[in-house]
Order: sequence, then structure tokens, then C-alpha cells
Amino acid sequence: MTVIARFEILPVGESHMSESIARALDALEETGVTYETTGMDTIVEAETAGEVFAALQAAHEAAADGRLVTNIEIDDDPEAEQSAKDRVSAVEKARKHSAGAAKP
Repeated sequence: MTVIARFEILPVGESHMSESIARALDALEETGVTYETTGMDTIVEAETAGEVFAALQAAHEAAADGRLVTNIEIDDDPEAEQSAKDRVSAVEKARKHSAGAAKP
């Protein structure tokens, strides 16, 4: 996968965002992209930017029940075949390496 994005949907004026976000995630799942939800945002992975945009549009539209603010960040590197999990693994490996290094 070459395109990784993070997004958050903020329903403005809602005291509980769970229902709107649940609808967004249901729509996202129907698109077939790979995703992982965290306490702050959702990470999406797809082969193309077009797939990411389509998935995020579906999520945004499904969540709409009034005013929404949707923040999106996209990393599109056509030269890389690195997933979000690969990135996390690389950092964990670096931490293990640095933990074994002599400390001054």
C-alpha cells in the first residue's frame, strides 16, 4: 500500500460524537480500504489517493447530521510500499536498538 491517511471527524454541536463516528466507520468499511481507529483519529490505507479520497468522502457524508469538521492528512509516496504497521515496526525496532546502546 502506498497511500496512508489519517482523518478525524468532528460533529460540531454534538455532545456525544459516537453515533456520527460509528456511521462514518460503517461507511468506511463498505469501501474496502484498510483502516484502524484510535482514540483520536482513524488511519486509512489504500493503493491510490483516489481510493483514499472516495473512502473519506463516504465516511464524511455518512457522519453528517448537521455541521461537521473533517481534518485529513495524506501521505502519498509512489516510491514506497510501506504500510502503517511497517512504520510502527521500524520505530519499535529502533527503540530496541537504542535501548541496548551504552548510555553516557
